Amino acid sequence: MDAIMKTLACFLAFSTSLFCPCFAQKGKVAPPIEGVEHIVYKEASGSKLILNVFHPQDRKTKKEKRPAIVFFFGGGWSGGSPAQFAPHCEYLASRGMVAITADYRVKSRQGTPPFECVKDGKSAVRWIRQNAGRLGIDPKKLAAGGGSAGGHVAAATGTVPGLEEDGEDVSVSSTPDALVLFNPVYDNGPKGYGHDRVKDRYKEISPLHNIRKGMPPAIVFLGDQDKLIPVSTAEKFKSQMEKVGSRSDLHVYKDQPHGFFNQGKKGNYYEKTVLEMDRFLISLGWLKGKPTIRVP
Repeated sequence: MDAIMKTLACFLAFSTSLFCPCFAQKGKVAPPIEGVEHIVYKEASGSKLILNVFHPQDRKTKKEKRPAIVFFFGGGWSGGSPAQFAPHCEYLASRGMVAITADYRVKSRQGTPPFECVKDGKSAVRWIRQNAGRLGIDPKKLAAGGGSAGGHVAAATGTVPGLEEDGEDVSVSSTPDALVLFNPVYDNGPKGYGHDRVKDRYKEISPLHNIRKGMPPAIVFLGDQDKLIPVSTAEKFKSQMEKVGSRSDLHVYKDQPHGFFNQGKKGNYYEKTVLEMDRFLISLGWLKGKPTIRVP
């Protein structure tokens, strides 16, 4: 009996690692989000990186072509968790989108610099587009979003022309069709955030320094008391985007610091920013009807 129980325990441990490889690599990846689909999109630096996929409740068939979004968490390229954007994913899934929050390599878990963060962001966008049929999404309606350093990763997928992972099929675009950015780090120049991490290579990775014709439409949320991202940087990004003919909506919130948009913060700014995000996606023709979120 003891032998049978030991065999069963081994089988269960093995099968768990198959369905959710992150459990087998505790400390090497961010914890998965319970109750949603987990898909490995990339293996790098000894880690299996997953997508936490929130499907719409009214999903009927995988042949559907829903709009989709992938979020990248904040944490200074050093830490953080995909769970940060779980509330956003839950809401957008309730509105009919396939919403995803991705794990990517960071310094505290994989010892990687910001360049690998961007490579992973591009890999995630590419993998999702390559597997649009499996996910039931429209590959031409795929947004990237994120906050702080995750906002940088998202913005870089939409602006930076390089930093593609070796061995991937670059004939499949890693550029999203829209950007949803929450106090994003998008200036890595000498006076911008994170310059000490990228130094002379900043032009390779800084979204503000790679704006050109054909940039995807963007919406940006920022607090006017953000000590990391000045309002002037956001205004410059908006101006340069509009100069090349791209849309860039900017929402600046009075007296708000960095990270004000997260769920649970005072002032109901999670609800306020999600409402504007919804309206932005409606304006693109990706969502229908009125926003369902209520601002207290």
